Amino acid sequence: MTEPLNDPASYPASWANRFTLGDWNTRASVRISDHAYQLPSDLGRQLETRHWFPPSFLPYLKHPAVKAAGSSIVHRLTANHLVYFLDYTTLLEHRIVNRSVETIVHNELGISIPPRMKTAALQLYTDEAYHALFSNTLAEQIADIYGMTDRPVMPQRIARLNALIDRTPDKHKALAWFLVGFVSETIIAKELLDVCRDTLVSSVQEMLRDHLADEARHSRYFCEVFHYLWLQLSCGQRTFTARLLLEILLVFFEVDERWLGESLCSASLSETSVAQILCDLTGPQAQRLRARSGASATLDAMKKAGFFDLPANRQLFYRAGLLDE
Repeated sequence: MTEPLNDPASYPASWANRFTLGDWNTRASVRISDHAYQLPSDLGRQLETRHWFPPSFLPYLKHPAVKAAGSSIVHRLTANHLVYFLDYTTLLEHRIVNRSVETIVHNELGISIPPRMKTAALQLYTDEAYHALFSNTLAEQIADIYGMTDRPVMPQRIARLNALIDRTPDKHKALAWFLVGFVSETIIAKELLDVCRDTLVSSVQEMLRDHLADEARHSRYFCEVFHYLWLQLSCGQRTFTARLLLEILLVFFEVDERWLGESLCSASLSETSVAQILCDLTGPQAQRLRARSGASATLDAMKKAGFFDLPANRQLFYRAGLLDE
């Protein structure tokens, strides 16, 4: 087993210039973007050829009952999903990711924090606050168009992550917060990349592209910090990390059944159709398939850090269906 490296000087020389967000002053959206994220005046025309959210991300749109309901229902369901995603993003950035970043900024992880790592963490913290702002700005406009009054809701994922942290022993809490941020940032970067390939309403496209440009750097940063941290963890901390990472990953690919059921009902779908859609999406096999695909960047970062060099970790993730033997 690789022994923890407690002396930063013992790290590879190639790491000397890591742990940065690059030219943050001239690249971060909070510093340079001139987008106002206001819905376009020709919204009706755009919706003839564009989407609120990529239909390919919402497999239930292929259900016969949804297809039979027509384009206006599809627009409503994709708008519901986008607003939910934006409200979730606002909460995630403030209460999850930035709390994770605080463990780096304020030396809560019990490791030596290089100055570059801390500076980048503070920049990342600033980025995330801006992401929360522009997510909320856009969500409010879309919700007003469709008369969405029962929002924001507490997303199941946020509730589950908070519960996971709450039951974590105090000695591992800071590490748990970091790991949640690591998973979140590596997953969202891939998700945004895929989302931005679709043709969306112009202001939505602008916002998501600005978000993606930042998150691509954030993902790289969290991968590097995870590698740095993994090399210094004790045997007990590594065991805790392996089990928690698996649990976190699966939480990120659960379906929020309550919210999705309410969204489908708002489109006047029958109870039978709603139940069938939820059944198709919520089984354990469907969850594993989503995780294998959506967490590929996370799993790759873990592999590069040497996480899967430990046979017990490979077996754990193999048995969960997230890794090939």
